[in-house]
This record gives sequence, structure tokens and C-alpha cells, in this order.
Amino acid sequence: MKLILLGAPGAGKGTQAEIICEKLSIPTISTGNIIREAMKNGTEMGLKAKAAVESGALVSDDVVIGIIRERLQESDCANGFILDGFPRTIPQAEALDALGVEIDCVLDIDVKDEAIAARLGGRRVCPACGASYHIEYKKPVTDGICDACGEALIQRKDDAPETVLDRLNVYHEQTEPLKDYYRGTGKLKSVPGQDRVEDTTKLVFEALGI
Repeated sequence: MKLILLGAPGAGKGTQAEIICEKLSIPTISTGNIIREAMKNGTEMGLKAKAAVESGALVSDDVVIGIIRERLQESDCANGFILDGFPRTIPQAEALDALGVEIDCVLDIDVKDEAIAARLGGRRVCPACGASYHIEYKKPVTDGICDACGEALIQRKDDAPETVLDRLNVYHEQTEPLKDYYRGTGKLKSVPGQDRVEDTTKLVFEALGI
């Protein structure tokens, strides 16, 4: 199954991606993670991304799409994958179509802005491995410590209250139009995000028929 996950920042895409990934034995491809990996590995696209980051610029769509293309060619994607954080805009969606990538389903996790603000304020991430936790909904075994690698958890600047509103505005302006784009293809399925992870998962599995 080849999936795209949509939803506002903090809607729970990453958490549901992990669960679907385990259920279907397919990789989750997080744009941020694979850009960092490409930069670390010094691939052609990774070096271009590194140059952009070091100059303080945004990584261009062309470079992001090139890194996605490289990643989708790896053997673990043969039976499917989950795209989390890509596409973010209509032009990126069109570029993905142009690559000939056939998507089976686009799953939108719909959460109200007020709930998003509360969720993001409690999110904590591991700076080493990228694992994500929440002080209420997804607590680590040891408070403030990553279960996976033992690193101290941090609150990202993106999750600070003063930046959440800006992030939501960007989502509504740039990414939310993707719902209509994929609705037109008949591939969009939307589920209301719940307070409890397992309740959202139940709805996600029903929508995907798994």
C-alpha cells in the first residue's frame, strides 16, 4: 500500500504512520528525516540540500523531490510506503504525479486548531533519533528520556506556543488545498483525530480497510 498522510502539524500523522508502518511492514518516509539522512550521506541531492540549509535558505522543491525519488527507489519501498510531510503544496503533488508514483490512498487526519495548539505545546522530540512523545498522550517510559536511544527530549522551537499559530496559518494556506486536489482523484479519505491515539488508529484502520 502506498499512502500519503495529510493533516495539520500536531494532528498525529507521525504517530499513526509508525502504527501503520508496523501493521503493514512498510517504511515511513518523513521528509525531514530523509533530507537529514541525504545530507549526512553526502548524496548529490543531499549536498544541494546542505548548501541551501547552510546559506539559510529553504530547501527547494526540486531538491526535496530529488531526495524523495532517491528514497523511493530503495528496496524496502518495493511493497509500499507512507509519505509523511510530503507533498506539502499543490506543485509538490503535481511533481510527485510527474514522477509516475502511483498512490493508493491519501489519508487526512482532521483535528481542530484549538486541539492542535494544546497537542503541540505538550510535544517533546528526541534530537538524536527523531522519535516523538507527548507529556500527556504518549509519555516516554522515563520522564524526559527517549525510549529508543536514551537521549534527553526537547521541545522544538516549532512547537513553542508563539510559533504554533504561524504554522497553522501556513498549513491552511499551502497544504490544506491538497485535500481538494486529492479529493478530485477519488483517493482522499478523512478521519477525525481523537484525543486518544488508539481511538484515532481504529478509525484509520477502518478507513484503510486493514
